[in-house]
Amino acid sequence: MTMTSVTGARRQPSDPTAPLRVAVANALSPAEIDRLASSDPRLEVIADTDLLPPQRFPGDFAGDPAFVRSPAQQTSFEHLLKSADILFGIPDLDPSTLKGILDSNAKLRWVHTMAAGGGSQISAAGLSDEQLQRVIFTTSAGVHARPLAEFALLGLLAGAKSMPRLLQQQYDRRWTERWHMGQLSSMTVLLVGYGSIGREIASILHGLGTRVIATTRRPIETHLVDEFIAPTDIASTAGRVDAIVVSLPGTAATANLVDRRVLEALRPGAILVNVGRGSVVEHTALVQALQSGHLGFAALDVVANEPLSPDDALWNQPNVLISPHTAALTADEGKRIIDLFAVNARRLFEHRPLINTVNTVEFY
Repeated sequence: MTMTSVTGARRQPSDPTAPLRVAVANALSPAEIDRLASSDPRLEVIADTDLLPPQRFPGDFAGDPAFVRSPAQQTSFEHLLKSADILFGIPDLDPSTLKGILDSNAKLRWVHTMAAGGGSQISAAGLSDEQLQRVIFTTSAGVHARPLAEFALLGLLAGAKSMPRLLQQQYDRRWTERWHMGQLSSMTVLLVGYGSIGREIASILHGLGTRVIATTRRPIETHLVDEFIAPTDIASTAGRVDAIVVSLPGTAATANLVDRRVLEALRPGAILVNVGRGSVVEHTALVQALQSGHLGFAALDVVANEPLSPDDALWNQPNVLISPHTAALTADEGKRIIDLFAVNARRLFEHRPLINTVNTVEFY
């Protein structure tokens, strides 16, 4: 058994100065555990690597699916989690396990999720109002903004530059007549979502000279966006844009927000990119819009039901680029999540509001 701990001290109820006990609940590399352990001397980081599935690649927080704990190991794992003040990750990425830990650990005060959209996992845990009020839940939102913005740029360029046609002609070894390609500097792009990902995309597009429209619930002053609209105005705005980029989390409020009305209102040949959650885009309407050619191209890092079924019609569409929810994965993802956690730990000790707290009403 390998156990890592910042200090040997245990936090006692009578000793408010003792380190807060942080239990590592997801797969991490030894280097990541060391980084977490050294991030703040006021944290006692506990990570038993024998109880965690080994990572298959950097950023693999789920770990090897073949990993199985023995009954004794499972008991030890649960004991470790029940002794913690803070959970680094949702245990086994399983909301029901998180519920069990909160039911039995009254001193747990903070849970940090590996996912940017960790609110959906908190919602799925079915926690009581008391638990939602007692525990702070934070996500890794912002960590994945740049990689996802780059994928969005790839999708927009692939659609604008006729990538499917280019690939097919290359495969067929056909040199055809020339044709006009789209240019981002002359396009209008609607960002459905203006969180950390949307802001990063807006920054890139602004630099390219693209006209940017973005959705927001409240007024924002920024030079990166030419126009803000309310989420309720997406359908009435769709006819003025050449592309839509979705970066919203999956919640009850965002389900099928980009629906048939929105897709039909788009200009013929428009582009759609989704780097948020698949549930935001109405799946059947998306397939039909692509099949009819009204939607010219779609780049999808996410779909409504993952993994995408082998018999789903999206696989056969030549005007679709499908990524298996991997656009956010980078070699240093774990490092960046740990650094974000360390910032929040300092804020916790300084009695300041934490970054990326989950809205426990809408769970985003």
